[in-house]
Amino acid sequence: REYADLLDKIESVIIPIYTEKTGKTPEDIAAMLAKETWMSGAECVSEGFADKLIQPVKAMACIHSKRVEEFEHMPQSIKGMIIAPQGNAGAQPQPQAKAPESQIQSQAQSPVTVDENAIRARLQEEQRNRITGIQNVFSLSGDRYASLMAKCIADVDCSLEMAKDRLLAEMAKGITPTNQLNGPQNRAEFHAGMYTGNGNITGDAVRAAVMARAGYEEAQKDNPYNCMTLRELARISLVARGTGVSSMNPMQMIGMAFTHSTSDFGNILLDVANKSILQGWQEAPETFDAWTKKGQLSDFRIAHRVGMGGFSSLRQVREGAEYKYVTTGDKQATIALATYGELFSITRQAIINDDMNMLTDVPMKLGRAAKATIADLVYDVLISNQKLSSDNVALFDKTKHANVLEKAVMDVASLYKARQLMRMQKEGDRHLNIRPAFVLVPTAMESVSNQVIKSVSVKGADINAGIINPVKDFATVIAEPRLDDASQSTFYLTAAKGSDTVEVAYLNGVDEPYIDQQEGFTVDGVTTKVRIDAGVAPVDYRGMVKCTV
Repeated sequence: REYADLLDKIESVIIPIYTEKTGKTPEDIAAMLAKETWMSGAECVSEGFADKLIQPVKAMACIHSKRVEEFEHMPQSIKGMIIAPQGNAGAQPQPQAKAPESQIQSQAQSPVTVDENAIRARLQEEQRNRITGIQNVFSLSGDRYASLMAKCIADVDCSLEMAKDRLLAEMAKGITPTNQLNGPQNRAEFHAGMYTGNGNITGDAVRAAVMARAGYEEAQKDNPYNCMTLRELARISLVARGTGVSSMNPMQMIGMAFTHSTSDFGNILLDVANKSILQGWQEAPETFDAWTKKGQLSDFRIAHRVGMGGFSSLRQVREGAEYKYVTTGDKQATIALATYGELFSITRQAIINDDMNMLTDVPMKLGRAAKATIADLVYDVLISNQKLSSDNVALFDKTKHANVLEKAVMDVASLYKARQLMRMQKEGDRHLNIRPAFVLVPTAMESVSNQVIKSVSVKGADINAGIINPVKDFATVIAEPRLDDASQSTFYLTAAKGSDTVEVAYLNGVDEPYIDQQEGFTVDGVTTKVRIDAGVAPVDYRGMVKCTV
């Protein structure tokens, strides 16, 4: 049976060959092999198993007679061609049926032969690929299912797909469905929605749930985590990543959620805190953005700025003459960045207590404090009358800068004189023609300032006299309470936003707070750092006028 056993093993190889050659179905070929079907040469050509019928003598020379003993259903007529009949030496074999000449000539010239060595090599290659594939599948689970892998490899009939099915079946042993209520009989009463985002199903759903609770996004109706506490969401984040939490107490479990490298929980809390900080920054009621100049610096070194009158008039370039380089001079304003920041912690106790304030209110207030810090720096330039680094003279100086109006009150006459001071500023002999765009006043003067600037007529004049208000709407009133702390009667005129007055520079132009987080060592939780890199400095005095009583 050795040869028959070999045929059994290579059946999967030869069936596709015969199917393609004859046009028969694989089931028909398999049935013929199972019945040990024998055909004459003419029948082989007729059925498509052979291309050409050759001479019987040459065909018989290719047959090993010992093989006859291995077959049970060989026709007697074929046996007679190989083995002489017993007891009748004169018996002649039956003549071989000959295929029609036209059929023989129409077939291909080369006969179909089976190379046992090639088939055996192909079979061995398929076995090697099967074993390698099974080993790769089981390698994902370590040595946990080593015995099952050995059984699959030993079973030559076990394909790669069958090995995968066996592995999944083994892994599923002892596991029961977590949603047993969601069967056909209970589906009407129970529904568990599934929230999907960018492929990280659990992480996206947890993030959406926390954002909704914080008020930054609308709650998704199909999100099954909407009503869960922070403690429950921490557990879900770990379980979804394959981390067992059944043996952990709440402090350990939440600590693991913060520190586990594959857990999304810490990053989700960081995202919520960052949203809160940015909301606090953006909604902070600060006024400096309306009139200051925004700049950017790429590092913390001292940078130089050229003021409004940095260059005089352009020189004429005659025909054929060369252009000349301008010189900015040594007297330039300087500005440098500084870092401002604070720390706060999101503790494990806050997560266990489901304290959303640590994710919303505290970061939001820090965002407001960050912007207030910049505002303090800006208005301190005005209130303290800082010196300009370009000439080492106070920003507001009546003698050297001609930008101080004394004995000024909030009326048309004082505003007209202050506007003239700004309009008459020069660079050398050239007038700069700077126009005021804002009036910075303490809140105590806000009402009277709006009345004077927005009135059609001058206060005290007869309404029918036709006297117009010469300063009507010439500037926008900005009331700043920090000015009240210094004086309730002093006010300032400034040029349009973007002019060289007071510059607020940010590192690489990032004008929002930066948040960072790390696991705390001195606290049970994570420490969050809020910082902003900014620099504030006066650039030029000619775009500002100070009015004092």
